[in-house]
Amino acid sequence: MRNVVFSAKARTDFGSAKSARLRKQGRVPGVIYGKGANIAIDLDGRELAARLRTISESTIVKIDVDGDPHDAFVKATQRNIQDGNILHIDFYEVDMGKLLRARVSVHFDGNPVGVREGGILETPLHDIEVECLPKDLPERVNVDISNLGVNQSIHVRDLPLGDGVKLVSAEDQVVALVKFAKAETEAPEEAGEAAAPEAAPAAKDAKSGEKA
Repeated sequence: MRNVVFSAKARTDFGSAKSARLRKQGRVPGVIYGKGANIAIDLDGRELAARLRTISESTIVKIDVDGDPHDAFVKATQRNIQDGNILHIDFYEVDMGKLLRARVSVHFDGNPVGVREGGILETPLHDIEVECLPKDLPERVNVDISNLGVNQSIHVRDLPLGDGVKLVSAEDQVVALVKFAKAETEAPEEAGEAAAPEAAPAAKDAKSGEKA
C-alpha cells in the first residue's frame, strides 16, 4: 500500500457562505465519515487536485487532520461543471485491523496474439470485488493479455491477486476474450449481372372520342 498523505484542517464553520469563502482562499471543504463521528475538514485545493491524479478509487490514503491521522478512501468528489475545480470531497475512513470489501479496477497490458491474427478483443469486466485487510488491498489488478489467442478467454479466477486477498466476485466471469470478426457481407452483383429490366408498358391510343 502506497503512503499518500493529505494535510487537512478541522473545520468548525459551516454553511454555503463559509464554504464559498474557503474556496476563494484556495481551500476545499470536505468530510471524513465511516468510523465514529463525522469530521468536517478543509484541504489545500492545489495539493488535493495534484494528488488525486496519482491514486485510484481503491487507494487508501492517510489524512492528517491537525496532526491526527485517519486512513480512508476517496469516496466522492463534487466538481464545478464549468472549470472542473473540486468543490467538495468525501473520505470514507477504514479500520486498518478489520477486513473490508472493496471493488478493484482491472487493467489490461499487451496486444493479444489473436487480435494480430484478425480477432476482436472484448473486455466485458472492468473491476472485481475482493475482501482483505486494508494494508493488502491492491490499487488495481494488472492482466497480461499479450498471449491471448483467438477463441481464448481470461476469467476472474485467473487474475493475479496478492497474498491475503480473497476473491468475492464470481470466478467464472469473463474478464477478456478474443473472438473472430464477423465475415463481411457479400458484395452486390455487378450492374451487368443484374436482372433484365421490365418491358415497357404498351403505348395507349392517344385518340379519344372516335365515332363507331
